Amino acid sequence: MLRTANVFERLLRIATLLARETQILEIGSKIHEDVKSKINKGQKEFFLREQLKTIRRELGEEDERVELADLEKALAEARLPPEAAKEAQREFSRLSRMQPGSAEYTVSRTYLDWMANLPWNTAADSRLDIDLAQRVLEEDHYGLAKIKERILEFLAVRRIHPEGKSPILCFVGPPGVGKTSLGRSIARAMGRKFERVSLGGVRDEAEIRGHRRTYIGSMPGRVIQALRRCGQSNPVIALDEIDKMYHDHRGDPGAALLEVLDGEQNTQFRDHYLDVPFDLSRVAFIVTANQLDTAPPALRDRLEVLSLAGYSEEEKMHIVQRHLLPRVRKEHGLSPRQFAPPAPAIRRVISDYTREAGLRGLERELAALARKEAMAVAKRLPPAAPAPVGLPGAAKPRGRGRASPPSAPSAPLVAITADTLKKLLGPPKFFESAVSATERPGVAIGLAWTPTGGDVLFIEAAKMPGKGVLTLTGRLGEVIKESAAAAMTWLRANREQMELPPDFHEKFDVHVHFPEGAIPKDGPSAGVALVAALTSLFGDRPVRRQLAMTGEVTLRGKVLPVGGIKEKALAARRAGITDIALPSPNMDDLAELPASVRRSIRFHPVSDLREALAIAFPRKPAKGYRVHP
Repeated sequence: MLRTANVFERLLRIATLLARETQILEIGSKIHEDVKSKINKGQKEFFLREQLKTIRRELGEEDERVELADLEKALAEARLPPEAAKEAQREFSRLSRMQPGSAEYTVSRTYLDWMANLPWNTAADSRLDIDLAQRVLEEDHYGLAKIKERILEFLAVRRIHPEGKSPILCFVGPPGVGKTSLGRSIARAMGRKFERVSLGGVRDEAEIRGHRRTYIGSMPGRVIQALRRCGQSNPVIALDEIDKMYHDHRGDPGAALLEVLDGEQNTQFRDHYLDVPFDLSRVAFIVTANQLDTAPPALRDRLEVLSLAGYSEEEKMHIVQRHLLPRVRKEHGLSPRQFAPPAPAIRRVISDYTREAGLRGLERELAALARKEAMAVAKRLPPAAPAPVGLPGAAKPRGRGRASPPSAPSAPLVAITADTLKKLLGPPKFFESAVSATERPGVAIGLAWTPTGGDVLFIEAAKMPGKGVLTLTGRLGEVIKESAAAAMTWLRANREQMELPPDFHEKFDVHVHFPEGAIPKDGPSAGVALVAALTSLFGDRPVRRQLAMTGEVTLRGKVLPVGGIKEKALAARRAGITDIALPSPNMDDLAELPASVRRSIRFHPVSDLREALAIAFPRKPAKGYRVHP
């Protein structure tokens, strides 16, 4: 600057240098201020964070952060499939940005909890040992040879080809015959957990497929819930009472089961709540029902039906000794010496108090007898000493020894015999009415199938002067009314062979009644018995004693086969029937009956009504009848 002679240029250069130095000072000052502000800001943020932690700790929100960390760890350990893992990660990122107090936070948190706790890849090691399975079935169930054989075949195929698509076994039978317990035995034989899903009364499709995550309180379907409870991806799940599902405007749960039970579709089962595929192909489904008439046809097509008709008296005796009595003793705290009803008393309970296909009523009656014995034992025991009353921490009185608890009597105190049952259980509930039911003309015995097993029908016919009006009572369905009309038409068409007056149908009104009208009845099986009752009425001759009949009739007099022969035969045995007339094609069904039933009942095959009437009226066969030997 000193060498610059021009004053103007010298001032310009000085101004430039001063401007640069001023800018440097400004930048330094700015940096100093920024550093100072950052330090102050950090201290402020630290202070605010500490305050925020304290506030969250007081409000309980600190636990939410810990739970989110645990939830993230659980999702990582769940080994979710790729699509499920992607959805869970997206939902977790969304959850971490939500306020814990919001409503969506709870919905999202519950969804991720379900995703983390489902057994996506947790399977039990199945030990499909056929010999062990056979021993398990023999230990848990008496009889049921055909059912056990089919179960063993089912398990054998699963052992040879574990990845194959096995059929869905459906056990159909009356209540109390052991349908659900068979599924439990299958699970024990396979070494898997057993879960029962009751579908009785289910109306909403969402009970099967889950609710959509559009509101608070939505849940997955019952199948997914059962998988979470058992913690395995390959358990044995029993779908109970599928015949008692209903459908309405909310959907058809039976249709929703199609995807669950279809081996081609359930590998990608998509619950509405999860909204990601879940593999159900490894689950062994067992289905139970009392009847399949109300189930959708498409659902029945996916099931292999195995029928459990019920038990004979001999089978019930074995089951009582092997299973029911030990269970009743355990539930009532009695020893085998204290409660051991004799065989004649048990037989009387079976015949007079529990005429049923299953065993639940029998177990209830045995429990009633056990309560009588337990009452007598409790009265014999001395009263318990009262507990000492004092202040907390007070010293207990000292004694030289501790008194031993009183022992219960070892011998039975209640005499349970066939003669004392009336005093212990009340008057008998059932009587051998089939013996004398057909002593008068106009009465015949038919056999019917019901959802609770077979039943005996007493068909009564009466005539009075009139104009040929046929009246039917007894809460009858349309099919059984048509059978009665067909029976009357056949009698009118064959009155000469039946030796009936030519105007028998014009001078009399006929009233056909089925007693126990509170029970609905329908089906074609009573056709032969209806013809026998009307023939007995107009011919004024009683039907053969202790004879029951079943079969559908046509206008030409043919007897067509019917179903439920085993259930009907067991019901006839319980009612004291000694002879049964049944369609000839149904004779092959007798192979399913226990040997004791086949020995105690004579079965007469018939193919037309003339053969049936020859058996029903052996004392005075009509002209041209061929009496069956």
